[in-house]
Amino acid sequence: MYPSDLKEERWAILAPYVVKPLPEVRGNGRPPKQDFRAEINGMLYVLKTGCQWRMLPKDFPPWKTVYGYLGRWRLDGTWDAAMLALREAARQKVGRNKEPSVAIIDSRSVKSAGKGGSAVSTQGRRSRGASNISR
Repeated sequence: MYPSDLKEERWAILAPYVVKPLPEVRGNGRPPKQDFRAEINGMLYVLKTGCQWRMLPKDFPPWKTVYGYLGRWRLDGTWDAAMLALREAARQKVGRNKEPSVAIIDSRSVKSAGKGGSAVSTQGRRSRGASNISR
């Protein structure tokens, strides 16, 4: 057990999203034998510690497998759906509506139109030849 490992209540929310039933027609391939919870724990370990994927401890599945599932779940929308479910559960736990009712945007962090920036706010320089002092 690592401090970054999933707790039971979080796993209960995530499990339906990552442990999906196999499609009826899959070909001759074997069903995956990975423990998806161990793979998520590996992902959380790398996120928490900041270690390189290749330095993932041997307690977890192979780093290529963990990294592969991270990319696959990101592309197929699994992470988006799972994070939505976790956010809704966290909001309901503290007695709020599961959907936020207000959004605040800080104008300092939102990019404006394509014009402007440093090119517009920089003052033009006069050449030495245009200066009265250098004559």
